[in-house]
Amino acid sequence: MRAFLLCLLLGPGVVLAENCPPYDQQVEKRADLMAALRLAPDEMTARRITGELWQVWLTAPDQRAKDLLDEGMSRREMLDFAGAIIAFDTLITYCPAYAEGWNQRAFARFLQGDYDGALGDLDRALEISPDHIGAQSGKALSLLGLGRNEEAQGVLRDALALNPWLPERHLLENPPGERL
Repeated sequence: MRAFLLCLLLGPGVVLAENCPPYDQQVEKRADLMAALRLAPDEMTARRITGELWQVWLTAPDQRAKDLLDEGMSRREMLDFAGAIIAFDTLITYCPAYAEGWNQRAFARFLQGDYDGALGDLDRALEISPDHIGAQSGKALSLLGLGRNEEAQGVLRDALALNPWLPERHLLENPPGERL
């Protein structure tokens, strides 16, 4: 009833958009996990901590955002990249400050070979969440896909500073401490 009254007051053609609620990025928990990850003594410990980080990153702002995220990820797993991107587009429109929406759309684009599109999404995800290691490693892989190897190496080094056990660490050329 309230929406109907607002439409009457605002005039014809006005569409009221549903707003994404403020997103709790669990900053303290993320900071604790990031600190633990940098100090992880071995790869298995790092994997466990990374799994906990993914739980934080995948925590959506509300049920609608979670449903859109789940739909996009499910469609991507079924190789329905067009459907996945539509779901992620809707998520990003609904919750533009939710980094994981951008990161997941980037992954779908990456799998299609759209490295430029993936980079734009990854840059946006990293603006929102600069310590998002998944977005950093995705950016490094996208840059490699574009042949921008030197830039990719810098991004990969940044990601390795956050997670020394990153699975993509084998892509690093001349690891720190080695002579060129």
